[in-house]
Amino acid sequence: MSNNGLPELLELEERGERRYRVRHPGASPEGRDVIFGGQILAQMIMASDANAGGAKDVKSIHAIFARAGTYAEPMDIEVEPIQAGRTWASDTLTARQGERLLCRALVLLNIDDPDLMRHETRAPAVPKPADLQPGDALLYPEVEMRPVPEADTPAPDGVPTMAFWMRYPRKLDSVAANQAILAYCTNGQLIGLAMRPHSDKVKISDAHRSVSTGVIGHIVHFHERPDVSEWLLVTHEAPYAGRGRIFGRGLVFTEDGRLVAAFEQDSMVRAVEGGLDPKRAM
Repeated sequence: MSNNGLPELLELEERGERRYRVRHPGASPEGRDVIFGGQILAQMIMASDANAGGAKDVKSIHAIFARAGTYAEPMDIEVEPIQAGRTWASDTLTARQGERLLCRALVLLNIDDPDLMRHETRAPAVPKPADLQPGDALLYPEVEMRPVPEADTPAPDGVPTMAFWMRYPRKLDSVAANQAILAYCTNGQLIGLAMRPHSDKVKISDAHRSVSTGVIGHIVHFHERPDVSEWLLVTHEAPYAGRGRIFGRGLVFTEDGRLVAAFEQDSMVRAVEGGLDPKRAM
């Protein structure tokens, strides 16, 4: 934890006008030398917030992962403002290692307006985190996770679904930091989920060996300001797999059922022959 209360992975170092150097974790969360997409999402949210001076909240981030990055080299994020008005603002963000472009994203920001109207989808009826056992998943460091049993997330029409509760151990004052940690936690489950109905053909353990997998596009919409120090329910479904591609989506709810965020992901899963080069263009 840094002096300003931010987790170190969300700290930015200014490297010039609207250019920030970001931190890498001490160890790869995936056990391989490829920067995890959730990390890039989180750090881009922090960079856009820094450029706005915290005056607006991030409303959504739409990211395309063009190339894999390595933990062996520093990564910089450049912010290019598109427009900034009284209510809305928008940025283009680019993650680079040297001249190598890794990811580009559009970030939409807004002020917090009062309700003129309101409705939201209901949270699914699942066991509360206090009734569940701790689990393990590809989540932001230190985040506690309680998986919901598969029996409590029925799969309509054979579409695989899953859900888990998550909670960060400390309260964070920064709206962007809360959003960044939540965005990170939406990025890592959908490929493995889509493989579940096809375990006779492919398994997540085949990834980066006989099967080439990767997240190509990821979108997160923030509807409310999340508080990741409180339990959040993160639901997932993978309604399509085919033609070497996966489409997945999910919703995030507070423990009392309020809708906080939504996310979508486009990924690839395809068989390959020979060795895989994780740093080639996807």
